[in-house]
Order: sequence, then structure tokens, then C-alpha cells
Amino acid sequence: MFPGITHIAVTVSDLARSTAWYADLFGSAPVLDEDVEAGAFHHTVFALGGGHLFGLHEHVAPGAAPFDERSPGLDHVSFACEDRAELEKWSVRLDELGVARGEIVDAHYGSGLSFRDPDGIALELFAPPAA
Repeated sequence: MFPGITHIAVTVSDLARSTAWYADLFGSAPVLDEDVEAGAFHHTVFALGGGHLFGLHEHVAPGAAPFDERSPGLDHVSFACEDRAELEKWSVRLDELGVARGEIVDAHYGSGLSFRDPDGIALELFAPPAA
């Protein structure tokens, strides 16, 4: 069996802005904040449920292209919700945080709620289909 995912790291354009935004979203402070690889980039890491980590990277020499899920690379990051009721609670929470979001979309394989971070990185909250 292939090993599970331990962490996801995304590159951001303004680490301070994104750290504050994700801290509000996650409802927690980062557990790590350090320079990496002789100052090539700085990263901040959040601990999520289930032992997963979510990292933010800001590179000293950033690329110029903005995030685009239609380009090769990351399409989106999806966070697990238990059921559609939890998605509805997150919909309200995103509104409270002033985060623009789509509507909950229901499909045969589950329900999703899409939104974006300050750099336009596509994020989703996802629940499995009702049993």
C-alpha cells in the first residue's frame, strides 16, 4: 500500500498575509516558522487534525506566474468534512471570515464547497455522499 499524505505545502506571495488568513481559517497558530535551505525560502506550518500538516512557503526568488489550476501542477487542496451538515457550518464560518466562496455542490460522489486563499489557490471542503 502506498503511504498516506503527511503534509501539503503551497507557495504564497506574502507570507505574513497568508499566515494570518490561514490562522483565521484553521482557528490556530502555526506550529513552525523558519528559514529553510540557507534562506532560499521561509515556511510556516500549521498542524491539522489527523496528524496532517499544512505549510506555507515564501521563496526568496519567487516565480512570476499566479496560481492557475488549469496549468500543470496543483489543481486544488481539499479538506475532509464528516457530512453535508458540517459543510453547511463551514459555509457560515467562511461568510463570517469574509471569505468569498461558491455554493455547496452535491454530486453522486460527495459534496464540495469551493473557495480561494489570498493568492487565488483553489481550496475545497469536501464531504462524502450520504449513506
